[in-house]
Amino acid sequence: MEKKPFNPGAPRPSAGQGPRNNGPRRDPRQAKQAPNNINEFIRAREVRLVGDNVTPGIYSIHEARKIAEELELDLVEISAQADPPVCKVLDYQKYLYQQKKKAKEIKAKSTKVVVKEIRFGPQTDDHDYNFKLKHAQGFLQEGAKVKAYVFFKGRSILFKEQGEVLLLRFANDLEDYGKVEQMPVLEGKRMILMISPKKK
Repeated sequence: MEKKPFNPGAPRPSAGQGPRNNGPRRDPRQAKQAPNNINEFIRAREVRLVGDNVTPGIYSIHEARKIAEELELDLVEISAQADPPVCKVLDYQKYLYQQKKKAKEIKAKSTKVVVKEIRFGPQTDDHDYNFKLKHAQGFLQEGAKVKAYVFFKGRSILFKEQGEVLLLRFANDLEDYGKVEQMPVLEGKRMILMISPKKK
């Protein structure tokens, strides 16, 4: 191992001097779980205590910790910016579980919207049209968007006006189930209509 050159001007550590300690810090594992300081990691000298089975009021941090310990619960800092900080006596693991569950429910509700595609030919007959209309009604009722399009193969692009009429008819027949998000527009060989479900 290479030795560092001696520097007579450098300060020498005093005997028994360890790393600088600025007081208790939040457990790194706790920081990953939630933004709250808990128990011995709360730095305030006094706190405003709230929670079930406690007498609300301002307590010294030692008194507040003692109350939490007697109830076999945690002291959790829920509003660090307040003066004094607000702390609540609760089961912290249960609190984390509930927060995680709530976040999961919110995420589930904001999942990406499902888009169902329905394809027509420019000369779709009534039987096929009604079959696809019924499917579209079901998709919209389930909360999915419907992307209906007319595919023009080869020279059938000459019938694009006919395709547009078909899509407008489709939108009109679905007005009780959804609203038009995008009017028929030609993209390459496809004329596309977007319909989103009506909010319940």
